[in-house]
Amino acid sequence: VRELIPDILSSYTVNIAYHVNNPGVGMALEKDAGRYKLFTSDVGLFVTLAFKDKIYTENIIYNKLLSDKLEVNLGYVFENAVAQMLTANGNNLFYYTMGSATSNHLYEIDFLTSSGNKINPIEVKSGNYRGHKSLDIFCDKFSNRIKNRYIVHTKDYKWENGINYLPVYMIPFL
Repeated sequence: VRELIPDILSSYTVNIAYHVNNPGVGMALEKDAGRYKLFTSDVGLFVTLAFKDKIYTENIIYNKLLSDKLEVNLGYVFENAVAQMLTANGNNLFYYTMGSATSNHLYEIDFLTSSGNKINPIEVKSGNYRGHKSLDIFCDKFSNRIKNRYIVHTKDYKWENGINYLPVYMIPFL
């Protein structure tokens, strides 16, 4: 599969996010080419494919999705939308994972962008955004490298305890 990645990327049908081993400015130098996540370049197509259980997708799925009544974890849809918007703004996509010192739990920062000589961790939440343990641990570990902290969620904008809580539609303004 790895040999197909260049062809897939050149088709512009996917966006790739590389794991960065040492988050900071110059993340392209620290990326791990063997660890990556792929996102579709078209969120609408992604939703259609994700919920395609038959030859065609019924409109009821879209109606429930649009009215926020689809009872399914939409985290992957929101991450895909954020990936698409960040890429459209000219950002390369990077993410970071780290293990816990006290358990086998992995913490993940969904996206990292750079701003000047600092980085901006972005955590995407599709539902309840109150918990952001990954962001907290990451910011404690790399506090001197961070400019802005973002939680992307489905609610209104707010700034609280040094974190910008952004509605998904505000990503193009980062």
